[in-house]
Amino acid sequence: MKEFDVVIIGSGPGGYVCAIRCAQLGMKVAIIEKYNNLGGTCLNVGCIPSKALLESSELFHKANHDFDKHGITVNPKFDFGKMVARKNQIVDETNLGVKFLMKKNKVTVFNGLGSFENENTVLVTQKGKETINLTAKKIVIATGSKPNNLPSIELDKKRVITSTEALSLKDCPKNLIVIGGGAIGLEMGSVFARLGSKIQLFDFADSIISSMDSSLGKELKKVLSRDLGFDFYLSHKVKSVKSKGENVEVVVEDKEGKEHKFSAEYCLVSVGRKAYTDGLGLEKVSIKTDDRGRVEVNNNLQTSTPNIYAIGDVIQGPMLAHKAEEEGVFVAEFIAGQKPHLDYNLIPGVVYTWPEVAAVGKTEQDLKKEGANIKIGSFPFKANGRAKVSIDTDGFIKIIADADTDEILGVHMIGPRCADLISEAVVAMEYKASAEDIARITHAHPTFSEVMKEAALSATDNRALHV
Repeated sequence: MKEFDVVIIGSGPGGYVCAIRCAQLGMKVAIIEKYNNLGGTCLNVGCIPSKALLESSELFHKANHDFDKHGITVNPKFDFGKMVARKNQIVDETNLGVKFLMKKNKVTVFNGLGSFENENTVLVTQKGKETINLTAKKIVIATGSKPNNLPSIELDKKRVITSTEALSLKDCPKNLIVIGGGAIGLEMGSVFARLGSKIQLFDFADSIISSMDSSLGKELKKVLSRDLGFDFYLSHKVKSVKSKGENVEVVVEDKEGKEHKFSAEYCLVSVGRKAYTDGLGLEKVSIKTDDRGRVEVNNNLQTSTPNIYAIGDVIQGPMLAHKAEEEGVFVAEFIAGQKPHLDYNLIPGVVYTWPEVAAVGKTEQDLKKEGANIKIGSFPFKANGRAKVSIDTDGFIKIIADADTDEILGVHMIGPRCADLISEAVVAMEYKASAEDIARITHAHPTFSEVMKEAALSATDNRALHV
């Protein structure tokens, strides 16, 4: 029996960050990870490897389409194997980094499957080894999520694949069917489209990235169709997906009820993710889950058993690494008796296509449903000097503010480096800034960030200067 102050089940961004913060606050911490590598989905088969392939494929695409405009003549070729090898190297290096952080902060790591024995005891089951009993005053569930599927889809993970398998394909497919118009489908579809794959994307919704402001999905659809040749089939219901030897057959139904057949080398299923609680033994500690299998928590992230907490993808809210990290810090500080702060309205969402898409706060659609009195300002990247220099003129920044108080309620952007630009909006909204506050701040010239200032000017009595 090994005793700790805190035991954390899962070593993804939520789990390992929670472990570090607990250790910083003087607690004796253990973390349990069923796989050999730390870091969870994000590091191993999610955020980091997908961004590595996105970066490589974007460079190749620019070399083919933009270099000549810069006066650079090249004859680019790509080696998909090397791209994957580079991705693997980055993952390996980052794994070592997380391992180092655990050692530095004196966090004890156990490899094996963690499951509850009772509210203060977690069993670690290791293949071929004796089960280890860990006891703790506090336990944190940070087991993350796994790819979702539909009943009509036969997922063989060879031809009908999830993002996990897509990240490790041996060759770039000639054609790829993508089911799901969310971030994962659009990002992975972009990787292969830039390398020459023909992409056909299907979604039951009538728009892509449907959880974000509708203006962003419209702009992204236009650019991906024009620049990467995406074929979008929206308002289509997937009837069946079956592997047929070297190809995949997909049957869909359009909004008129007509069936259509499509075929491709691979089919990427990206219909969201679901909370992962398999084998945890939640029933032993009377922990409640909702109708989607997510662990229920209160405002302090406590489960129905108060000394057990849950964070990240396994609970309600956007499945984002940075959301999990903030929750991990929140739990650590709450356990330590502090009064941490976390505003879910101010967690930014990002889609790493090109152009990048980012948003924080409420959408125009949400605010109109609420009957809010709002005003909107926007500014296009095509009117920005730095965007012209970079040949990245697609997109815009849109700021929604309260019509009476001028407080910023939402910022929605699509364009170059929006994944970084969104942080200014988050800071502004955290401090309850007005649109005029942003408009009066000096932004360096020439930079992409000037679009933020101009959008704020637009929201402030329609005062944009350069359009």
